Amino acid sequence: MDLAWLSLGALVVAMVVSCITELNVGVLGLALAWLVGVYAGGMSLTEVLSGFPVQLFVTLAGVTLLFTQAQLNGTLDRVAHAAVRICRGNAGLIPVMFFVLAGAIATVGPGNVATASMMAPMAMAVAGRAGIPPFLMAIMVGNGAQAGALSPVAPTGIIVTGIMTKIGLGGMELRTYVANFLAHAFVGFAGYLLFGGWRLFTTRYDKSDTPDDTDTPMTAAHWTTLATIGAVLGLVLLGNANIGMAAFAGAVVLAALRVADHDQAVRRMPWQVILMVSGVSVLVALLEKTKGLDLFTELLAAIATPGTLTGVIAFVTGVISVYSSTSGVVLPAFLPTVPGLVARLGGDAFGVASAMNVGAHLVDMSPLSTTGAMCLAGIADPSQVRPTYNKLLAWGMSMTVVGALICWIVF
Repeated sequence: MDLAWLSLGALVVAMVVSCITELNVGVLGLALAWLVGVYAGGMSLTEVLSGFPVQLFVTLAGVTLLFTQAQLNGTLDRVAHAAVRICRGNAGLIPVMFFVLAGAIATVGPGNVATASMMAPMAMAVAGRAGIPPFLMAIMVGNGAQAGALSPVAPTGIIVTGIMTKIGLGGMELRTYVANFLAHAFVGFAGYLLFGGWRLFTTRYDKSDTPDDTDTPMTAAHWTTLATIGAVLGLVLLGNANIGMAAFAGAVVLAALRVADHDQAVRRMPWQVILMVSGVSVLVALLEKTKGLDLFTELLAAIATPGTLTGVIAFVTGVISVYSSTSGVVLPAFLPTVPGLVARLGGDAFGVASAMNVGAHLVDMSPLSTTGAMCLAGIADPSQVRPTYNKLLAWGMSMTVVGALICWIVF
C-alpha cells in the first residue's frame, strides 16, 4: 500500500478511536507513527520521533503547572468570589460576570479546560441558589471559558500558535484570539438573551442565608501568587521571555516560598491532554514526511468550493470536535492542511485557519465535551440534570451549523 495512504489511514484510525473510546489518542498516535514509519516506511526511530513537539511540551507543562498551583491554593477561587460580589445581588448580571471572569481567567494562562473545570461547579452552584436556569448559566460560563481558549499564553492558544507559525501564519496570535473571543461572546450572549436571560435582570439574589458563600479574604499567599503570575506575564509580554520556561520559574518561586502545594500540583497537571497533543503531533509530522498530509488536503478540498470553503471546513471540524478533542486531535490534524487548501481553492489562509479554530471550539458546550460536562456535573438539583443535558446536547450540535454560517459569512 502507498505510504501516504497508510499514514493517512493511521490518522483516520486515531480520530475515530478518539471519538468512540476512552483510550488516550496520544499513546495510539505514537504507536501508529512507530509502526507506519519504521516498519512500513523504513525510517529510523529517531526520524519518527523528530516530530515530537519539544517546545510545545515544555510550554504546556510550564503553564499548566503554574496555574494548577494557583488553583490548588485557592487564589483563583478568591478572585471568582470577588467578581460575584460586584454584581450586588442582580441575578441577571451574575451569568454575565461569570462569562467575563471565565474569559479573563482562561485568557491569562489556564485556558478553557482548566477554567471550565474550576469555574463551572462554582457557577452552577450559584445558579441553583439564585434561581438562574442551569442551561443559561452553563452557556455563559462555558462560552466565557471557551472565549479565552486561543489566548497566546493559554494551552490551546500555544498549540494553535505553534502550528500556525509552522504553516506561515505566525504573528497573528492576537487576531486569532480576538476572532475566537468575539464568536463565543456573540453566541453566548445571543443564547442567554434569546432563551430568557433578560428576565433575570429584574430579580435579586440574597445570599445571606448561605454561609458557605461568605466572603473569604485574600491572604499573603494569594497576593504572592497573583504577583508571581503577573511577573511571568510581564516577562513574556514585555521581556520576550519563553512562556514555558518563565512559567516553570514562577512555579519554582511559589514552591520555594511555600505558598502552593508543588507536589500535588505536579500530580494534578493535565498529563492526559499533554500526552494526547504530543502523540498526535508525532503522527501528523509523519504524515508530512510521507505526503499523507497532501492527500488529506486533497480529500478536504474535494468536498468544498472556493465560495464555501470556510463554512464547510468549520462544519467538518465542528462535527468531529463534538466527539473528539479540539486541541489534542482536531486542530493538530486540520490546521496543517490550510496552505494546501488555499493553494487548491484560493481564499485567505488566515480566514480558513480561523474557520477551523472557531468551528471546532463553538461545539464544545456539548455535554460530550469537557466544558459542557463540567457544567452538567455542577448542577445540584437532580431533576434539572436530564433537561439541561438535552439542551446542552442540542446547543452543541446546533453550533456545527451556527459555526459554519458564522465562519462562512465572516471569513
